[in-house]
Amino acid sequence: MKSRPEASGGHGSHTVQRDNKPALTNRISRIEGQVRGVRKMIAEDRYCIDVITQISAIQSALDALALQLMESHLAGCVQHAVHEGSGEVAIAEVIGVMRKLAR
Repeated sequence: MKSRPEASGGHGSHTVQRDNKPALTNRISRIEGQVRGVRKMIAEDRYCIDVITQISAIQSALDALALQLMESHLAGCVQHAVHEGSGEVAIAEVIGVMRKLAR
């Protein structure tokens, strides 16, 4: 994944290699399946509460994905930025993203 400082306020543009890429890919594939399931439930006029329950599960799965990515970012990109002397910028970026996730 590439960081684009001009678009995101990021601290540098570089390619990030993730050891957990297969796990992230699998997780997002499951989420895509859940979303398709909700589409089908709506098309089949399923009970509203059941649909809402599935939407809640999707939101939880997306939150878990975001946290997994955040852990990877902290252990890789932020740690690297701290060692390179741009830790304050990287930490500010993380705090901004955390604020968005907390909404």
